[in-house]
Amino acid sequence: MWPYHPDLLATPVPRYTSYPTAAEFAEIAPALHEAALEQAEGEISLYVHIPFCEKICHYCGCNTGAAGKRQRLDSYLAALTLEIGSVASRLPHDAIVRRVSFGGGSPNALDPVDFIRLVDRLTVAFRLTDPVYSIELDPRTMSADWARAIATVGIERASLGVQTFAAHCQRAIGRVQDEDTIVRAVDLLRGAGVASLNFDLMYGLPRQTRADLVDTLHRARVLGPDRIALFGYAHVPHVVPRQRAIDASGLPGQHERFEMAALGYTYLCTHGYVPVGFDHFARPGGDPLARAALAGRVRRNFQGFTDDAAPNLVGLGASAISQFPHLLAQNEKNSGRYRMIASQNRVTANRGIERGPADRERGAVIEKLLCAGRARVGADLQAGIAERLAPFVDRGLASLDGDWLSITPEGLPYARPIAALFDAFRIAQTRRFSSAI
Repeated sequence: MWPYHPDLLATPVPRYTSYPTAAEFAEIAPALHEAALEQAEGEISLYVHIPFCEKICHYCGCNTGAAGKRQRLDSYLAALTLEIGSVASRLPHDAIVRRVSFGGGSPNALDPVDFIRLVDRLTVAFRLTDPVYSIELDPRTMSADWARAIATVGIERASLGVQTFAAHCQRAIGRVQDEDTIVRAVDLLRGAGVASLNFDLMYGLPRQTRADLVDTLHRARVLGPDRIALFGYAHVPHVVPRQRAIDASGLPGQHERFEMAALGYTYLCTHGYVPVGFDHFARPGGDPLARAALAGRVRRNFQGFTDDAAPNLVGLGASAISQFPHLLAQNEKNSGRYRMIASQNRVTANRGIERGPADRERGAVIEKLLCAGRARVGADLQAGIAERLAPFVDRGLASLDGDWLSITPEGLPYARPIAALFDAFRIAQTRRFSSAI
């Protein structure tokens, strides 16, 4: 279905959930974050990070650790409560929060009663009025009590970390969960009123075959998720030390990864899903992400492809990232230092980057290419990337029509390498990112 050009996929590139990427973050003055909060205009979305899991998987690149003792969770939640108050007091009085997302880690590493209390604190501090709630969940720790908490809060959207149904792949990545566990989690979430359910799936796993991938896609489809995110596993043990537990000798090569990506895309597009970007899929009709894709309203932020149009994303919790038009700001990553800063009624962001007009222009082009497959590119930007863009145009993977740069259907798996041409920070010799596919 797609032409394979290994030379155009040879250089690892970012996933571009922001521009500039987190790889460019450096130390920033807390005053920058405070000013961004105080001057925030328009709607605001909240992201709440819970950096704990009951069990740690070998492949995971998230900022998370084992939940361990109850005291560890209690002390983190106490600091998070302080940060909630500190951030809310700095936002404009008329700030409107439309969405709240909980991620991690696994938010269901918390006791469900503690989670409801956390939602109550957010409701009071930010004066929430009927927001859209979403949550990431580990099916291995999904329980009836957690389902009741989800129903009580009114969470409409949930994402399950399924990854693969192949038992040998699960063992290889430290994520063992049988099919009954997934089925039970789905039943609990549907019974709790979750209307939009996402499955995270992966290709390019150790010892994974195309037959394994098709089997996983079939089993997933039968369970009826409204969305599927099909990610290529990024093996970067130099960045994620826990991945050293994975035997790299069993990983598929680049060409096999390419074929797996094509197989997954074809399967989902021919079994009732609309593609959203390159690696997300949604059922048409009722799902808001599918509607946004068909209407050209998809956005991209640190949570991936989204239908969220809010210009401000405020991150709460250790390592959470806030995104404003002119600033990206990341909270302290270390949980201990995060608790110390929060206890002093200070904003906890200490890394990030300011975005000038040129950064915002380049970021808009990158986002449009990844979300819509085309972007308007000014003459100066075109001149700067013309030589590097030529191989993609010459091979029919991209086209230029005046100011408009479009990615052709054949060029879809090359979307990230094409978008990366506009990254003024990217230096291939010194940056090491995940595979382009």
